[in-house]
Amino acid sequence: MTETAAPALTLAGDYQIDPAHSRIGFTARHAMVTKVRGQFGEFRGSASIDDGDPTGSQAEIVIQAASFDSSQEQRDGHVRSEDFLNVEVYPEITFRSTRVEKAGDDVWRITGDLTIRDVTAPVTVDFEFSGLAKDPFGNIRAGFEGATTINRKDFGITFNAALETGGVLVSDKVGLEFDISAIKQA
Repeated sequence: MTETAAPALTLAGDYQIDPAHSRIGFTARHAMVTKVRGQFGEFRGSASIDDGDPTGSQAEIVIQAASFDSSQEQRDGHVRSEDFLNVEVYPEITFRSTRVEKAGDDVWRITGDLTIRDVTAPVTVDFEFSGLAKDPFGNIRAGFEGATTINRKDFGITFNAALETGGVLVSDKVGLEFDISAIKQA
């Protein structure tokens, strides 16, 4: 009996982010002594990947700003308020790619427009391709992990409070973390 090899999986194609198996997280310094971490619980996204010509690729993520969660209700309410995200007026945070390139064997460098509170600024994220697999339900999944740092003041988020000992309550720099599982579309 001759065994036939399973067909090779290819990365090229259109994908939808699987929010149940993905995470969009953040970190920011609080009182200059510790990092507060959390995530956004509601988001959607898509990508069109051309691994033969990465410049033909594109990606988009839309985050529901009110889904901000740092596991501390009082802080979360403050960050959702007009002092920070102002989710009543600006319900979505968006990222739309403007340039995609390969920056290494398994690294995709995606530059795009990040919009927070109707302020748009360019951001670049290096995503490491972590694999391609067929899940038990027949879906082809691609995994990517990436991170970048933004300055919240670039997006009009300027609230802060001075500390008695020097420094400020909240850092200007905010880390963004992406752990993405995307499902290839038929």
